[in-house]
Amino acid sequence: VQLVESGGGLVQPGGSLRLSCAASGSGSSIYTMGWYRQAPGKQRELVARIFSGASTIYADSVKGRFTISRDNAKNTVYLQMNSLKTEDTAVYYCHSKISPWGSDYWGQGTQVTVSS
Repeated sequence: VQLVESGGGLVQPGGSLRLSCAASGSGSSIYTMGWYRQAPGKQRELVARIFSGASTIYADSVKGRFTISRDNAKNTVYLQMNSLKTEDTAVYYCHSKISPWGSDYWGQGTQVTVSS
């Protein structure tokens, strides 16, 4: 499975960005897709995930500000990020699993920088 991300960039505090991640090569429906992030000197952490039944989970730090959605026909996941804060600055990685017991797949990462 190949994951290609887009949509990162530089934004001022309070601004918005939308990340996209398109999956290819799965050959079947995908169990889960989501986003993780890694800031300098910190461990990679979950941001949000969406499952094949459309259920979602979010990190507490982004609840109410970020929204994850998915287009199953396109095997694409989106992350709408609003009210961005400087602490949201990180490299954001797309993640997917074909099945609950399957391998983890990762995108190459896209930089999100929130700064005035």
